[in-house]
Amino acid sequence: MFEKMSPNQRLILAVVLSFVFFIVYTAIFPPEMQESAEQKVTVNEQTAAAATTPAVADGAVGHTVAASEKVANPDATKLVTVESSAFTLKIDTLGRIASKVLKDKKYYVDDKPTELVAQEGAQPLFIRFADEAVNAEALKVPYRADANTVSLEGADAKRVTLTQTLPQVTVTKTLTFYPDGHYDIEVSLSKPMRYFLYVGQHAEHKGQMMMAVHGVMAYTADGVSNIFEDGDVEGRTSLRDVKLLSAFDQYFASIFYGFDAELLVSVDRDRSDNPVAYLEASDSLSFKGFIGPKDYRLLESVDPLLVNVIEYGWFTWAAKPLFGFLLFLHGIFGNWGWAIVVLVITIRLVLYPLTYKGMVSMQKMKDLAPKMKELREKYKGDPQRMNAAVMELYKKNGVNPMGGCLPLLLQIPVFFAIYRVLLNAVELQGAPWMFWISDLSRMDPTYILPILMGASMYFQQKMTPNNFTDPMQEKIFKYLPVVFTFFFVTFPSGLVLYWLTNNLLSIAQQYMVNKKYAQIKAAHQAQKEHSGDEA
Repeated sequence: MFEKMSPNQRLILAVVLSFVFFIVYTAIFPPEMQESAEQKVTVNEQTAAAATTPAVADGAVGHTVAASEKVANPDATKLVTVESSAFTLKIDTLGRIASKVLKDKKYYVDDKPTELVAQEGAQPLFIRFADEAVNAEALKVPYRADANTVSLEGADAKRVTLTQTLPQVTVTKTLTFYPDGHYDIEVSLSKPMRYFLYVGQHAEHKGQMMMAVHGVMAYTADGVSNIFEDGDVEGRTSLRDVKLLSAFDQYFASIFYGFDAELLVSVDRDRSDNPVAYLEASDSLSFKGFIGPKDYRLLESVDPLLVNVIEYGWFTWAAKPLFGFLLFLHGIFGNWGWAIVVLVITIRLVLYPLTYKGMVSMQKMKDLAPKMKELREKYKGDPQRMNAAVMELYKKNGVNPMGGCLPLLLQIPVFFAIYRVLLNAVELQGAPWMFWISDLSRMDPTYILPILMGASMYFQQKMTPNNFTDPMQEKIFKYLPVVFTFFFVTFPSGLVLYWLTNNLLSIAQQYMVNKKYAQIKAAHQAQKEHSGDEA
């Protein structure tokens, strides 16, 4: 079957198979950022050095913490509550940030606020000591606070001091909270003693898509995003010169940043091979933190460095500028749905010259289909002569066999980049469009958008010229709208809206090209007949 397909048909089939493979593959193996060779060498050297760290030489820091936390959680009670117009944050008697919920109802799931802090495992600002005897005491002795309630209403910032007095050492944590959600933290010990301070693990959230990457990111000064995915951590990795450390899921993140370049940052694993990240120190430590949504404008307002926590996998190079443009359009229209529509229109206008040439090329290929079939029959036993004859036919009629392929090839990275943008954009959460779409980050509950998308794909297919010579090929392409509709049913509404708009514009462009080509063809035929009459 495949040897009878034209180059254009093979490419379309390859695009379809690539799309299906991309969706299935990313559902099972979400994309990861690759480290440079130089970075890997540094990591390996540091990991070897970290392997001899006291009390963690068995490589089980993550395991120990996970087990200890489950024992300690029932005994850890609320110590401090921080209230602002945007969030409620709670610190427990183990000196950890034990809870943070956002008050904006766009972040609610099933009419309940979303908890941003994991309720099991390591939580933000948890300290583990390298000395097991000291650590055992630290899990029993509660912290004291100089204030039990903090209100950020009408205040620039508020400070809270937590103190834990152990037989061997006194620990002081001074936290300064800001209305925008970030905080400053200073940790001091009465005497030097090796300890590990955890960034926490991301909470499990209902409704987030499995194709999104979850785990830990360590963003280094050389611009490398080291991603450690859930379920895929094999051992401890240690890094220096880290600018940003984050435990993240699809929409939210717990972030440490603003610490010294020489500070050692390590990522270990828990019993489920999920990443557990922490800072290693032995004396005073100061840095900044943030727990909240990966909202680009919010992160940029806190610190431009924080926008690096938003990553798009393989297509970051294309996704970042596209998202920047989407933000710009949202600033104009004030609605994410219409911003997506205008984004598609802009992309189609930019690609129109190439798309037009591609559509005209496909029309010419359709006209040549009968002659190509004759050549295949004539040179059936001689592939070399058949290919030479086909290429001569293309040349004689001014047809570029790759002319219809280029627009498709250009749209592949654009689509996958948009796919990553719309999959990771927390801005779409709770964002309405039209009267039946209340949340562009979730599937269309009425199935209207995916059905319209499938219908538009069917009409587009009917309008697009083809030169099928094999009935099986025609059947495969005939059912593609059904296959794509099935895939898109569970996709975020914003992504389906993008694809539907793209299809509708393709239909309009195909209609104009078909009409213009028919006029040119009729004029050419009339000229040919006129020349024949004169002869």
